Amino acid sequence: MKIKAQISMVMNLDKCIGCHTCSITCKNVWTNRPGAEYMYFNHVETRPGVGYPKHWEDQDKWKGGWALDKKGELALRTGNATKRIFKLFYHPEQPELDDYYEPWTYDYATLIDGKRKNHQPVARPRSLITHKRMDIKWGPNWDDDLAGGDIARQDYDLKKISEDIKLEYQDLFMKYLPRICNHCLNPACVAACPSGAIYKRDEDGVVLVSQDACRGWRHCVPSCPYKKIYFNWQTNKAEKCILCFPRLEAGLPTICSDTCVGRLRYMGVLLYDMDRVKEVAKTADETHICDNLLGLLLDPNDPAVAAQARADGVPANVLDAARRSPVYKLIKKWQLALPLHAEYRTLPMVWYIPPLSPIAKRVEAETSLPEIDAMRIPLSYLAELFGAGSKAPVIRSLQRLLDMRRVMRTTDTGEPLPAQLPGGLSADDYKKIYRLLGIAKYQDRFVLPTLQGNRSQQEMQALQGGHGYTCPGGCC
Repeated sequence: MKIKAQISMVMNLDKCIGCHTCSITCKNVWTNRPGAEYMYFNHVETRPGVGYPKHWEDQDKWKGGWALDKKGELALRTGNATKRIFKLFYHPEQPELDDYYEPWTYDYATLIDGKRKNHQPVARPRSLITHKRMDIKWGPNWDDDLAGGDIARQDYDLKKISEDIKLEYQDLFMKYLPRICNHCLNPACVAACPSGAIYKRDEDGVVLVSQDACRGWRHCVPSCPYKKIYFNWQTNKAEKCILCFPRLEAGLPTICSDTCVGRLRYMGVLLYDMDRVKEVAKTADETHICDNLLGLLLDPNDPAVAAQARADGVPANVLDAARRSPVYKLIKKWQLALPLHAEYRTLPMVWYIPPLSPIAKRVEAETSLPEIDAMRIPLSYLAELFGAGSKAPVIRSLQRLLDMRRVMRTTDTGEPLPAQLPGGLSADDYKKIYRLLGIAKYQDRFVLPTLQGNRSQQEMQALQGGHGYTCPGGCC
């Protein structure tokens, strides 16, 4: 057993209001420069919807992530090394700019400098890439809040569901899905890079791109099933979310987490057995990957795990942070959070608490809370997103969220609790869940160790003061 530490994030989708504050702050900090205009390391999708880039979940088209070959071994969907060599100068699964959107600005000079005319001047859109006038046809949030109609019907997960999902006005359902790089335990982008420029940091598991080593082959872009690696058209380098690692080294959360209006993000340390990563990724039945991934995570309060972690070089402050980690509780202890599309076999380390939703039908008067199957968002749809097609982990998570509400309601009203709650946790556990999800303070949501590395004291002070975010030349 080889124990490693991984910085992880959990997002509570019940609390996302779709304000895009996380997207804007990330954009201003990391991708506000030439060549990165179309990049959003963090963005928020409306579900059901098309997504960004368009239909990124369609791996029959993009060939992202891993699959099992005829021998049951892991293989990149983009092909073996020989096939990828033939794609070195032309990759047919490479997303084009139209799959994202062509970034634009407006010709404001016409409004400011234009002379007096008989007609109102118009600031026409102008491409940020060609600097020519253009017609706007798509954008990063083009389908924002459009959960009905033709756009919703193009949702890839809806097409995979065999049952009839109604999208008429009275049956509409909608939720927001914030997305960043998942900093996977088994990242396909690392395996696909011909020049070895993408690597996973040993101390915290953050996946980064060495700008010195990157040669712009772009094999990482289609290989990432979440399409969270971008190509800078000016520097000819690959770029991606770096999990704000300069802030992590100062013990601070990512900028998207820090500025989240809904306070839906949690960050902390997970311990996992690196020797079992391949075994879990090779799970034959993809519907079992979620549960097997939970088995990969280790209990930091176990004395044997702690002793092995110290022997494997995990620092004492990282081990202490793992013991207090809110993400460990949400993911492993209470089993509320689930990975996004575990069937891609990359073992993502950004997790989501699936959303409860409005009641789709009236329930009996004596029932204080609805049953899982009475929710407006179809279970089969959530299962495609967070259960690799299996409803079981989604039902388990939603049931515990309902039980938490039931416990808090009886606490307030003084009603007796049933002898056995369906979710399998104690009343005290549910009160702790309520506190963490509902009223947790900053220091409870973000438990991160300080990883100073080789940084000087002056650099660390600058980071903690908020002055260490610039990245000259687009370094990643």
